[in-house]
Amino acid sequence: MAFVMSFLFSSFSLPTRRCTYDVFLSFRGEDTRNNFVDHLYSALIQKGIHAFRDDKALDKGKRISPELLKAIEESRFVVVVFSKNYAHSTWCLDELVKIMECQDRVGQKVFPVLYHVDPSHVRGQKGDFDIAFQGHEKKFRGELNKVNNWRKALVAASDLSGWHVSVGNGGESTIITEIAEKISSDKQPRNGEKNLRGRLMRKLLCRIWNLKE
Repeated sequence: MAFVMSFLFSSFSLPTRRCTYDVFLSFRGEDTRNNFVDHLYSALIQKGIHAFRDDKALDKGKRISPELLKAIEESRFVVVVFSKNYAHSTWCLDELVKIMECQDRVGQKVFPVLYHVDPSHVRGQKGDFDIAFQGHEKKFRGELNKVNNWRKALVAASDLSGWHVSVGNGGESTIITEIAEKISSDKQPRNGEKNLRGRLMRKLLCRIWNLKE
């Protein structure tokens, strides 16, 4: 019987991963650091949400740090703020590729925010995004696979459900409140994982011993 119980617990335990942060914020500093992202970060903290925000200015040409990659991996949710100059930053694009990898690999939830940009410009790399990629293709002409991965990540992220901040689409404070409430609501299942595991175990044992639930 001890062997059976050990087998059951090992076979039906829920997959878990270490989450140091509730939310990782990906954004272009010069566009949103001191306005939208600053207000969003404050709203998340007030909700008791542990958010990661990189406050360091990045030197041009510097690669994304291992610490930042680790922060992405150890976050349950990610909010990506697409702004006018987001695609001009290879740092932001590398972040986005990592974020979409985590979504595919471990089911990380990603919420895009289109901050005063046309959704079609992000998805199709038009306007400011087209200008950014023209520069990337010249600079990385020997690494077009890297550029294509950036494009794919933009398309994948822009297809997700999120928020559009624009002049005629409601105030920023309303959208920030909605984001904070959505994440606060979605993080609650964490507290019910043990109960879920218990229900699964009970159902299985009932089947084995032919007991009624």
